[in-house]
Amino acid sequence: MTEFYFIRHGKADFSEMGRKFYKNEGAFMCTLSEEGIEQAKAAAKDDRLKGADIILTSPFGRALHTAAILSKELGVDIKVETDLHEWFADVWEYSYLDDETACRNYDEFKACRGKFPEGENKQWESADMIRERVLKTLDKYKGYKKVIVVCHGILMEYFLNIEHPSNCDIVKYKI
Repeated sequence: MTEFYFIRHGKADFSEMGRKFYKNEGAFMCTLSEEGIEQAKAAAKDDRLKGADIILTSPFGRALHTAAILSKELGVDIKVETDLHEWFADVWEYSYLDDETACRNYDEFKACRGKFPEGENKQWESADMIRERVLKTLDKYKGYKKVIVVCHGILMEYFLNIEHPSNCDIVKYKI
């Protein structure tokens, strides 16, 4: 049996949003704020993470930065898994949507509790889609004893069926 320890990334630094390469899809590259760095360092001291075999991480900057801190502190290698990405407002083309459309899609996703209304196919990623991509990823690591999974709040909320976690919250999941 494999124990997976999901951890939400630390607090992101969005101070450069809209500048340099932090525009449109580049926003996914944002790393951690100083507070987020301290959150990740504190999380690395949690006994539940000790003795992990591997750290899986989302490709997004804030998760990668969190995973790098955990890796350094715990002495565990990192593997980037692209299907551990944040929830997407557009799964038809996986393209960047303007803020108004993305917010509207997120509001609709939340109002529908992640489920498409009967007979409708929405642009946003459903909770079932999240579960499917995460399970597919975890399945590759069933041979490990303990795996840390650095990802995002919405992914954790809908995959683990929990309240939206705070930054660097840790939740155990067994397969």
